[in-house]
Amino acid sequence: MALTMGALTGDLAAESAQLNYILAALAEEQWDLATPAVGWAVRDQVSHLAYFDEAATLTATNPARFRAEASRLMESDRFPDEIAAAYRHLSPRELMDWLAWTRAEYLRVFSGLEPSSRLAWYGPPMSAASSVTARLMETWAHGQDIVDAIGRARRPTARLRHVAHLGVATRGFSFQLRGQPVPDAPVRVVLAAPDGSAWEWGPADAADQVEGPALDFCLLVTQRRHRADTALRAIGPVADAWLDLAQAFAGPPGPGRAPGGGR
Repeated sequence: MALTMGALTGDLAAESAQLNYILAALAEEQWDLATPAVGWAVRDQVSHLAYFDEAATLTATNPARFRAEASRLMESDRFPDEIAAAYRHLSPRELMDWLAWTRAEYLRVFSGLEPSSRLAWYGPPMSAASSVTARLMETWAHGQDIVDAIGRARRPTARLRHVAHLGVATRGFSFQLRGQPVPDAPVRVVLAAPDGSAWEWGPADAADQVEGPALDFCLLVTQRRHRADTALRAIGPVADAWLDLAQAFAGPPGPGRAPGGGR
């Protein structure tokens, strides 16, 4: 996906606006609704996004401070839960203002970076373009937890291609996270896009293949649905193993969702 930073940040801004529209319509009591992420309410999903927007901006504006803070944070394997607990005192208005400010600052800083600029992160270093893609993925995935909690559906958009691309790009990372060797065999991925077209990655003659709806693939690689609750089809042992442990986000191996866990 050869996109300019302007196009990437534009898509992130659009995804942000959709989430803000959903949040603005919530009643105060809905901010305390439990989401499918165990122990997390709607408010925790929002504070998580705001906190890591600030961290992501630091990777470009003050990398030494980011590395020091990330090192301290990752001393605990429960740091996402600890961050959530630390900000539960904030009101819905304060959380929305925090997210709006941090996202605007992130977009301002990253719109001026070269796409190939290398930046630190909690996992392997990434390019500035990949950072924006990751923020979009996080916004969409945590937004999914929120709409699941309030019983609302979202119409899939073409922005899912960014999430799917990151899911494909992190195939090797998914194996490494679990201490498994990364298979050498390539995997062909063909996904049905929301507009009915096909999104494709990998060599056409690969023996291992993944196919199915783009929405289901994105839900799987962000661990918002169990594989059994998707219409994805794996052909070949490498593709099959990958779908069992796919993870597109940084951090320790996620537990995933139980079968039937989607709302």
